[in-house]
Order: sequence, then C-alpha cells, then structure tokens
Amino acid sequence: MIKHYQQLDLFGKKTFEKAVMKPPFRIMTEMPNEACFYYLIRGNSVTYTPSEVIRTTADEGVVLQCGTYFSEHFLQSPNHEDCEALAVHFYPEVLKDVYGAELPGLLQELENVKPLQHLKLKASSSLRNYVEGLLFYFDHPELVSEAILKLKLKELILLLAKTEDGAVIKNLLASLFTPEEIDFKAVIEAHVFHNISVDELAQLTHLSLSSFKREFAKHYNCPPARYLKQRKLEKAAQLLQGTELRVSDVAFDCGFVDVAHFSKSFQKAFGSSPSDYRLDS
Repeated sequence: MIKHYQQLDLFGKKTFEKAVMKPPFRIMTEMPNEACFYYLIRGNSVTYTPSEVIRTTADEGVVLQCGTYFSEHFLQSPNHEDCEALAVHFYPEVLKDVYGAELPGLLQELENVKPLQHLKLKASSSLRNYVEGLLFYFDHPELVSEAILKLKLKELILLLAKTEDGAVIKNLLASLFTPEEIDFKAVIEAHVFHNISVDELAQLTHLSLSSFKREFAKHYNCPPARYLKQRKLEKAAQLLQGTELRVSDVAFDCGFVDVAHFSKSFQKAFGSSPSDYRLDS
C-alpha cells in the first residue's frame, strides 16, 4: 500500500516522484517511452526485469532502461515501519527541451550504442547528497520552479556520468530509449525459481496472458503453471539431496513463499515430505 505520494512535473511529464510504502508491497511499472533512476531511501526492494532480478537496499540506486518491471518492497529491519523511495524519469522529448541545442554527446548517437537494460549504483555520498537536495523540494513544493527542475535533472545526469561506473553509465544513458529485444525463453529461464506469477511473466514478455500461454505451449509443450511448479520441485529435490539447507530455505530458494504449500506440493509430487525425502536419499 502507498501511504504517501508526491510528484513534480516538468513540461507536463511526471519527472520526479517520491513514495512512502507500507510493506510488503508489490507494483508493476511500465515505461515504454522513458527510462528511470530509482533510489531506495528506506527498506529493501527486489526488482524483476525480463532478464534478471536486482536486489537493492537503502542508499542504493538503479538506472532502468525503458521496459516493464515488477518491484517488491520489504522492511529493512523490525525497527522500520515503512519503505521510502524516489524516482527520476528520463523522457527523450524532455531531455531535448532541457538541453536545447546543447544536448550532450552521450545522448546524441543513440543508434550507435549497444543497449544496456540496467545498472545498479552503490551507495555513495554524492548520490545521498543529490537525494537530500531533491527531498528538500518535495518538502517545500512552493519553492519548485521549471528552472530548478531542469537543473536537478541536469545535475543527476552529470552525477551519473561521473560515478566510478561512469563509462558504463554513459553507454547506458545513450541507450536508455532503445527497447530491449525480448527473448521469450530467456525471460522464462531467468525467473523459473523466483516468486513471480504467470500473469507477471506474460507482462515481462509484453504479451497478453492468452498470447503468452500459446507461446509457452509452443516452446515447452506444457501449461506454464505446471511447468514452473515442476521445475521448482525438481530443484527442491536436488537441494534436499545435495545440501544441508533447512526445508524452509530450500522452499524460498526455489521460489515458494509458503513453506506449508511447498511441503504439500512436494508430498504430492514425490510421495513423501521434504524431510522424509532427504532421509531416504
């Protein structure tokens, strides 16, 4: 649940956002024509991209290329009640309006850059200082002007280009608006053992649920829900035989969020409980 939300618009576009969320909280984000800088102020988060999972903690940021993502937020510690995050969106038309004829070279030759989907940014004093400066304007929206927002957007791009990952960031910034080609099977294999639903997988592949199921049947000759559960249980059996992980850890590592459901499913598939299966192996 989102407890508090603010946004600051630039040229009529939602450019700066801040949200306080009550975890656990899961949300889908679609960015077909924009890219985004996401920064976690409090809490923990997991972002599901088409190709992998990005885990972030407080004071870490991620630059995401245009696409579809799922984010899940968790508490950082029992002493915290909420998660807090901010986002800065990059739109091609806004950047051109902001820079005018002085569009940076790293944003000009978009067709000559190999697309990068995302980059995780480590906690740093420069990022914290930028975020603190931006939070000031969320606390005092009466002071916000178009000129200030333009400066804050330019400041962030300059800051990202000067991080220790500067060379990679420049490549990423130049390719922010080049949609990633989706490899259907690669998306499936990247998330087989994650807590992600069939409907969410469909959205990550940019297909309707019915189209996704038809495409899945072409590749796997099996309904997606059955295939995913079977793969999870097969991995669980391997972990029970080959490791000393607790049953609950095996369940979570294979993408089950409910240990009781995992045990029931395992019993049905293998004829014995996870604990007995380990003893009999």
